[in-house]
Order: sequence, then structure tokens, then C-alpha cells
Amino acid sequence: MKGKRWQAFMGELAAALDAMPEKALISDELIDGKGGCCALGAVCLARKVDLAQVNCFDSKTVADILGIAPSMAEEIVFMNDECSLLYETPGQRWRRMRAWVTENLSGEANG
Repeated sequence: MKGKRWQAFMGELAAALDAMPEKALISDELIDGKGGCCALGAVCLARKVDLAQVNCFDSKTVADILGIAPSMAEEIVFMNDECSLLYETPGQRWRRMRAWVTENLSGEANG
């Protein structure tokens, strides 16, 4: 998690989360039809990636689209979807994920 590739993506993820007009994250989908997104979906939206034909459960394809290792995508998906509290709101999910991203940024990448 301290490698250059991970750190670069964590920095991009932090920026994408911070740029979200509504600080809320969904689970089990990259982007929903209502404008909601998960953490990886936030990066996809920031990059303006067309996800119309992408299966959000295919971590290899999602990772390829984002230029990251499948294990990186799987870790982020796990944190976004599986590490939530029971009855976590989208806003609580956003705050938890943003804190996790900050914890995983090295001092150099964290500003």
C-alpha cells in the first residue's frame, strides 16, 4: 500500500471524493441511475469514463479501465461495500472511506 501506484491512485481517489457535490457513496454499484456512485465510481466520474457496458462486479475490467491492479480495485471495493456498519448511510460511508483514503496516503502524497 505504500507503492507509487497505490499512492498515486489514493491521491486521485481523495481528490475525486472531495470534488463530489454530495458527499455520499453507494454500495454494490459503480454508478447508479440517480447520480450516486461508490468510491471507484467517483474516480470514474472524475475521469468521465463511460461505464455503460461495464459489469461493476468484474474487478479485472474495472481495474483495467482505471489503470490499477485488480487487487487494488478489490481492496477498495471491499472497503466501500463490505466494511460498512449495519445501516450505514451514504454520508457515513463517504466519511469512512475518505478517512480510510487519508490513512492510506503516505505523508508525501498526503500533502
